[in-house]
This record gives sequence, structure tokens and C-alpha cells, in this order.
Amino acid sequence: MRTWIKFCGTTTVEDALAAVEAGADALGFIFAPSPRRVTVQQARQIIHELPQGMERIGVFRDETAEEIRKIVTEVALTGIQLHGDENVSEIYDRLPRSRRDSLRIIKTLIVQKRFETRLDADNGRIVSAWLLDSGAGSGKTFDWQAARAQLGEGQGRFIIAGGLTPGNVGEAIRAFSPWGVDVVSGIEREPGRKDPEKMKAFVAAVRKAGQR
Repeated sequence: MRTWIKFCGTTTVEDALAAVEAGADALGFIFAPSPRRVTVQQARQIIHELPQGMERIGVFRDETAEEIRKIVTEVALTGIQLHGDENVSEIYDRLPRSRRDSLRIIKTLIVQKRFETRLDADNGRIVSAWLLDSGAGSGKTFDWQAARAQLGEGQGRFIIAGGLTPGNVGEAIRAFSPWGVDVVSGIEREPGRKDPEKMKAFVAAVRKAGQR
């Protein structure tokens, strides 16, 4: 299985094009409070320069369903990532009908010492993938093996995030066998600006781990 790779916190056209060149499958645009937050106009300008097949994921935290619907439409997003206590069903119902089936919906679960999956059946029919993180913007890893053991098999697609770098992402993939990986600070030279060499190294490490 080819591991899906998302580079999150995209803030410039230069970084976006470097991510495309490095081999990322998706770019994340943060519309929640963050040093990497972008406006609708900034996101539109960046996305205008991207190739057709690049996934464009908007990241939200406790935003209203109407505002998410508006941004999805205005920015031409291909997916949304929900980091708060949003009602997934409510947001899904407010999305444009023409986009509901094609839009990738990712729901974040924060991994605590005592991990609770909360993979309820209703959201499972709507959510495309569950993103496991140690905390929004924490830059810290969680126990990949313990989380995998608690989740078991057959509960859907999982993306792991939190503290991933070119140096440890291979180990994370071998320990967890995720559907995808999501990285921010591990490929930056400073908050909000990507490092092209780190991006290439990250993708190479993911692909190498996938060959084993």
C-alpha cells in the first residue's frame, strides 16, 4: 500500500510548488488560529498555481458549518480536516450537495495516555480517515505501537501526525502501518516556511518504509 502524504501549514506559493516537486499527495491550509494560518485570499492564490491532481485540505477547529461550507466553495478545497469538537454530521449536511461524495473528510482524535477511539458508527459513514495526533501543534510524537494495539484492525483509515520528521517517519510507519502521514514542523526551516530538502527527505523516508 502506498502511504498518503500530507504537508500541512502551507503559506506560500513557493513552498506549495516545492511540496509538489518533493512528491506530497496533499497540502494542508490552516484556517484555524495558528502561526501558519492563511486567509481565504492567500489560499486561493496558492491553489491557483497547483497542478490539478494535488489534494487541497482545509484545516478547521470549532468553526461553524456555514463558514466551512463557504470556504470549501470559495477556495475549491478537495477535503476538510476537523480538529475540534465539531458535529461532523451537521457539517456534512451543510456542504454543497455536489461536493459531499467527493470531499475527503478527516476527523482528528487527540491521543491521550488512555486512548479513547470514539469511532462511532455515524461518523464512520461520513469520515474518510481518522487523524491521530498528540495535540494540535504540539510537535510531539505519541506511542504508535500502543495506539495501534488499542485500535485493532478494521476500524477505517488512519493518518498519524505529531512530531514526525524525515528521521522518524519510517519507524512510525513500521510500528503503526497507517494509511497516511501528516507533517508540519518536521519539514520546516522556521514556523510557516518549508525546507525543500527536508520535504524531499521526508517523502523518500516514507517511500522507503513502504517498500519493506
